[in-house]
Amino acid sequence: MIDVREDDLSGEPTRALLALHLSGMRAGSPPGHSFALDLSGLQSRDVTVWSAWDGASVLGVGALKALGAGAGEVKSMRTHPDHLRKGVGAAILETIIGEAHARSYRRLSLETGRGPAFEAALALYRRRGFRNGEAFADYEPSAFNQFLHLDLAEHG
Repeated sequence: MIDVREDDLSGEPTRALLALHLSGMRAGSPPGHSFALDLSGLQSRDVTVWSAWDGASVLGVGALKALGAGAGEVKSMRTHPDHLRKGVGAAILETIIGEAHARSYRRLSLETGRGPAFEAALALYRRRGFRNGEAFADYEPSAFNQFLHLDLAEHG
């Protein structure tokens, strides 16, 4: 059973998973190309974080950052290595998309890398209707990163 709930980031299991996420993003990205938010960035007023649980075990985490003008950004999506391929990422992504709809966002975007380490996440996003597109917010395109967008009016 996957229980997705809003997380205030005060618990050690969630903090440990976020630390794993941050180190993994930095290790798997060229210098200067990891835009994963650290703990203080995730605790910003414009960011809402959810974690997925099975009892006392944290399964995954994900966040929604408000960008203004009817847009939001998916941030810090990470499934705990012990719980890969069990629907954790999909459950968190559905929660984020549901909240974006509740906030009347018109578009949901994300920035991610390229290469084998990103393929499972990219497959998840594309199955849900995200499509490659232009850079957004303050991101600069490079040979490493890519940008995906979901038009929320078209995809319920």
